[in-house]
Amino acid sequence: MRTIAEINEKINSQRAVVWTTEELKAKVKTGGIKKAFQEVDVIATGTFEPMESSGAIINLGHTDPPIKIRQCWLDNVPAYAGFGAVDLYLGATVMADYSNTEATDIETRQGASTIERGGGHVIEDLIAGKPINLRAIGQITDCYPRASLETTISRETINQFYLYNPRNLYQNFIVGVNGGDRALYTYLGPLQPRLGNAVYSNPGAISPLFNDPDLQLIGIGSRIFLGGAIGYVAWEGTQHFPLQKRLPNHTPVGPAATLALIGDAKQMNPRWVRGCYFKKYGPSLMLGVGVALPVLHEEVIVRAAVQDKDIVAPVVDFSIPRRVRPTFGLVSYAQLKSGRIKIEGKSVRTAPLASIYRSRQVAEELKQWIVAGKFTLSEPVAPIASDRSFLPQDRWGAQIALE
Repeated sequence: MRTIAEINEKINSQRAVVWTTEELKAKVKTGGIKKAFQEVDVIATGTFEPMESSGAIINLGHTDPPIKIRQCWLDNVPAYAGFGAVDLYLGATVMADYSNTEATDIETRQGASTIERGGGHVIEDLIAGKPINLRAIGQITDCYPRASLETTISRETINQFYLYNPRNLYQNFIVGVNGGDRALYTYLGPLQPRLGNAVYSNPGAISPLFNDPDLQLIGIGSRIFLGGAIGYVAWEGTQHFPLQKRLPNHTPVGPAATLALIGDAKQMNPRWVRGCYFKKYGPSLMLGVGVALPVLHEEVIVRAAVQDKDIVAPVVDFSIPRRVRPTFGLVSYAQLKSGRIKIEGKSVRTAPLASIYRSRQVAEELKQWIVAGKFTLSEPVAPIASDRSFLPQDRWGAQIALE
């Protein structure tokens, strides 16, 4: 047994042995569990994938005369202003709104790409230090007499600017396919008709939460790599579902645990925070997240040694417009990463929504931070809930209708 304090002492003196999760899996294959446990102190995991339940808290600072903002647009992207007078929340998936502009044909005047801009793009630009146009309408009161504001802001001219992401790091997710007769445009990207393609979003065995399936090492207050800066686990994520069915190796067979994350966006790097757009679906945010797992006992190695062939995801047919869609069974991530899976005897090409290449880079960068003594581990202040069920909204509606 080891403690986080002992591992941090080694990190601070630059004596810690750190492996990425892929290095750990390779070492276990050649040397076994016990030898790996004796050698390594920390396992660095990472992912770079769309995380649409993300957003930024922004405090603008007060104007003179002061304004109580109740409507606000950042580069024509609406920001939520239902907090204090100059506090905003900018969601990653909010779409640009050009209804109040003078242009009669936005696509013709500025190009089609402008209508694909959303909150994730504004967040990326702010992190990159670019200027952002701000328009605001105020609620006039005795203490906030200003009615409107138009100005330019940047990362340097605002007070707080931090990401608060209600749902990141899905422990597992689904594989999307389309058994219908027309193309579908989804949060997994375009799905071609008649099982023309299959898209999966999780990077598999290198993903952080697959390597700590019971969340024994990750908890509230855990320090993480978030967007190229230091962040923290703030709470369980929305739609957190740890009671998902699991394989004997404890990995879930579908969407399961999630985490809410927080971090200072002023310290982040746009390399790891990228606005993106899904055709005919909407904007989102590609985000790099890395989690360092302390090797406290041998069981840590056992869980983190999991391979792509040992974890599965359900193949879901999006052509059925229901909350619960039919599935074509489970496939392993080894099958998904091979580029082809078989569905009812048909060979279907696969593609990841996550960047496997950049996921590996996140893990490697986190490893280098730890090796250099720039990133130490933190003791969680509380565990992540392990008893949350998943409640669908329609069952309450049905009950009310019956009453």
